[in-house]
Amino acid sequence: MADLRITALNKYYGQVHAVKGVDLEIPAGEFTVLVGQSGCGKSTLLRTIAGLEDADSGTIEIGGQNVTDDPPRDRDIAMVFQNYALYPYMSVYDNIAFGLRARKTPAGEIDGKVQRAAQMLAIDHLLQRYPRQLSGGQLQRVAIGRAIVRNARLYLFDEPLSNLDAQLRDEMRSEIKRLHQELGKTMIYVTHDQIEAMTMADRIVLLRDGKIEQQGSPLDLYERPATKYVAGFLGSPSMNFVDAEIASVAGRLAVRVGDSAVLPLPQSRNDRLAPYTGKRIVLGLRPEHISRAREGDAREGLARCGAVIDLVQPTGARTYATFKLGGVEAVAELQAHEASQPGQAIELAIDMNRAVIIEPDTEKVVS
Repeated sequence: MADLRITALNKYYGQVHAVKGVDLEIPAGEFTVLVGQSGCGKSTLLRTIAGLEDADSGTIEIGGQNVTDDPPRDRDIAMVFQNYALYPYMSVYDNIAFGLRARKTPAGEIDGKVQRAAQMLAIDHLLQRYPRQLSGGQLQRVAIGRAIVRNARLYLFDEPLSNLDAQLRDEMRSEIKRLHQELGKTMIYVTHDQIEAMTMADRIVLLRDGKIEQQGSPLDLYERPATKYVAGFLGSPSMNFVDAEIASVAGRLAVRVGDSAVLPLPQSRNDRLAPYTGKRIVLGLRPEHISRAREGDAREGLARCGAVIDLVQPTGARTYATFKLGGVEAVAELQAHEASQPGQAIELAIDMNRAVIIEPDTEKVVS
């Protein structure tokens, strides 16, 4: 187990600047998830950490040792690839043991490590099978087993679950998280799936165009996004964004949306937003902060507005209802039977304590 320090890292592919001056510190034992859209540089960053790609400038330190120019075999890392990278002519046992044999580990020690890894991953009954005889989830477990038998300083996962169906992804997310808790190793995991990032990470590093947009705990990024991009990336369904204006109404600040809706802000946000009075902003509202209005509910910061439902999407415990807010489609998360059909007129309650106010030109969150 070791910490990782990356300083001013740059990686080019010809004229394409894939990783742009990244600075990142990962403490020993942390599970860090690199997340972002395709092409944001997350896999390139991971491969550069592994030594599979050469850094054009900057430094990489693992456990206080500068490994920037070291080949992969000298970095003491273990890596799980998206395509499993198993040897088809080897049994599960031999695939897991391969790396240990290559390092001339004693045979008795190899057997103990392989058996322990197989038991942890519930594949001990598959050790004599071959990859062609396994399901996708079993193949992924073998690939993970091959990595964890190594007592490596750093464990890297490059979108390991993207080839699995939804149910298997859910199962494997739990398995990998449980493995981290049991092993206590430093792990870096790459994914484009924000659900994987939110459920697995101790810390999320969200990349955009080769740069770190924001990093922090999952709830930090979810509840306190720094930019519109972060706010919109995390959450499913994603945050609603509506063009609006900060207005002074009856001596207090409110958000005016279009020509009809006026959503009063809680008093606690007045000082912060007073300089934006009369200015255009982007209002960000998560679906779970828009609910069916309840009679007598007069909580501070709870704004009410009428709506006509355009689309109803039941999911069982919740129903997602699409409506127009300021002429823009927005989604509310309601109880299962609170919206039944398109065209239904309802009154909604919007929690303005949780609203995100964004400066439209810079796309930075101001409150």
